[in-house]
Amino acid sequence: MGFYKKKFNNNNAEEPRIMRAPLPKDREVLGIIEQRLGGNKMMVSCLDGKSRNCRVPGRLKRRLWLRPDDVVIVEPWELDDNKADILLKYKPNQVAWLRKQGYLETEKSEF
Repeated sequence: MGFYKKKFNNNNAEEPRIMRAPLPKDREVLGIIEQRLGGNKMMVSCLDGKSRNCRVPGRLKRRLWLRPDDVVIVEPWELDDNKADILLKYKPNQVAWLRKQGYLETEKSEF
């Protein structure tokens, strides 16, 4: 007969702490999105010193929302090293962990 209201206790609400984040394997490289080029393509500044034209594969196109300054893992193409596929976007707490561990040392310090 009545509506039940749940009582939320926000006293114990903390930001989830990440102890680890997935790291690049084999040919994969960490990168930071510079700009969106339209469609599913974007320019990514990789930590190996190259700037690559990357695309979001079809299976991730609607699930992965990307903006400039996001940290991602890219996998360069075998035929053309200036192009790559974006595999993963890091969450903000994972980026903080990567920075703390020293994986993002060479990136700009404006974050």
